[in-house]
Amino acid sequence: MNAALPAALSILAYIFGYRFYSKFLSEKIFHLDEKARTPAHTLNDGIDYVPTNKMVLFGHHYASIAGLAPMLGPAVAVIWGWFPVLMWLVLGALFVGCVHDFGSMVVSLRSRGMSIGKVTEGIIGERAKTLFHLVIFFMVSLAMGVFVYVIAFLFSPAPSPDQADIHFPQAVISSFGLMLIAIAIGWMGYKKKISWNILTPIGFVLLLLLVFVSKDEQVLNTTGLGNPQTAPTVFEWSVILLTYAFFASVLPVWSLLQPRDFLNSLLLYLGLGSLYLGFFILRPEFVAPAVRLHPEGAPGLFPFLFIIVACGAASGFHSLVASGTTAKQLNKETDARFIGYGGMVGESLLALAAVLATTAGIINADVWQQNYASWASVQGLGAQVGIFVQGCSTFLESLGIDRYTGSSFISLIVVSYALTSLDSATRLLRYNIEEMSQTFGIPFLGNRFIASILAIAAICCFAFYTIDGRPAGLVLWQLFGTTNQILAGLALLAVTLYLLQRGKPWYYTGIPMVFMLIVTLRAMITNLLQFLNKGEWPLFFIGLFMIVLAVWLIFEAIIAVRKFYQKKVIISSMAVFPPDSQNSSEE
Repeated sequence: MNAALPAALSILAYIFGYRFYSKFLSEKIFHLDEKARTPAHTLNDGIDYVPTNKMVLFGHHYASIAGLAPMLGPAVAVIWGWFPVLMWLVLGALFVGCVHDFGSMVVSLRSRGMSIGKVTEGIIGERAKTLFHLVIFFMVSLAMGVFVYVIAFLFSPAPSPDQADIHFPQAVISSFGLMLIAIAIGWMGYKKKISWNILTPIGFVLLLLLVFVSKDEQVLNTTGLGNPQTAPTVFEWSVILLTYAFFASVLPVWSLLQPRDFLNSLLLYLGLGSLYLGFFILRPEFVAPAVRLHPEGAPGLFPFLFIIVACGAASGFHSLVASGTTAKQLNKETDARFIGYGGMVGESLLALAAVLATTAGIINADVWQQNYASWASVQGLGAQVGIFVQGCSTFLESLGIDRYTGSSFISLIVVSYALTSLDSATRLLRYNIEEMSQTFGIPFLGNRFIASILAIAAICCFAFYTIDGRPAGLVLWQLFGTTNQILAGLALLAVTLYLLQRGKPWYYTGIPMVFMLIVTLRAMITNLLQFLNKGEWPLFFIGLFMIVLAVWLIFEAIIAVRKFYQKKVIISSMAVFPPDSQNSSEE
């Protein structure tokens, strides 16, 4: 079957979903008010709370949420065939993921820009807030520990020619050069009030020049970045990246994080646009089967398809970005629709490109069958990145871009997505620690420098501590998918109770919430039994701990709902029999 028609229908679905469903949610469910003052204005401190241009903030938000998962998750999930992945990407994004991101952003926006964990205190209770904070702390620390290791691995030169497709030292110059450009752009835009209409093209042209220069092998040899003997080791790159993450966490958001992510998002738009243009020019056939229910060694399609696709359809991490950094920078309430709902549509478009690259960008069906012979064959960073880059390079070739240049460009995008998630997530972890300091009455932890140091220390535990000779983060990574998705379900739970307590139609978030919680808890229990049978005790005990936290939080929500309805009954009865009228009747 030709892949162009399903791709075109999927894109149309995204357009209609944003045009009509997001408008309905914005106007009829959340009642966004363009004139309402946002936390960016009422709490403007020039560091975290900063009113920001809608387009600039969209770029920052999009780059922050779009990490490696929407590219690599679908590259694995297509082992079950392209059709189920495509259906979940489109329907899951429009009715679950986009609603989750948008709703999390709105409830945070109306709660002084606090994280979804802190917001839960007012909706469910103080214990629920603490449980949420613990889930967030573990998930973000684990994910960023893995990201540090992965980015360091990608930055390091290939030890041998046969590994060149999973090492991208050519991304180093453009990645760090972009940081310098971003600092200059941020200073000129925020301090000198130079229009972004002027700064944007200048910054983007400089970034493209860096991309062009960095792919030259002579430049890599001159700088020593392409030589395993002279380039930093994986450990040294990890230290450099953690140092950068610390500064990105403590510096004012306008000085580095925001302009870097915005300029980087322009590169991502260019890459995504080029991939789709090349795809529709090529109009390839699917070489993968539509449905493949029982791949060798793979877990069941249900529920693991919904866990592995992850960020392309729904991701709990997005609620942290939406309610952490983005809600503090929204200039108007109405911007939440474009940035929250629209940003998730953009990420799902990236995941769709990954599905097309790994099912229609492969040379032929025999090569696809070889790549996806079994579940084991698609495990590991090298296999996932290699298949994704290979498929994307095929699309770019139809634009006249040779495979080496195309793969270099795609590799830069892969690294860029990971790097933007690292800097934003470290800041989010800092916010989480600051909020926890209030809960536990330890005020000095609320200092942004101390909280950032603790955030870096937590990330280091997963990046450097080893279990059986492997980084702890990689060993525990099997827990990330389910933890991430249970967080999505819990965030939807908080948004649903927010609507319920205000008399709003709650089922638009309640139905996706129930689905996510059922699917994820089912997957968590299945994994837990496997860990127990295999004697993988670190995974078993940490997984058990996460299940206990999630179930406990759900029970806290049930208690909150009961109290809400009990209070409602009491208020209703008082309205029917006011105290004064009761006294007079007795008299």
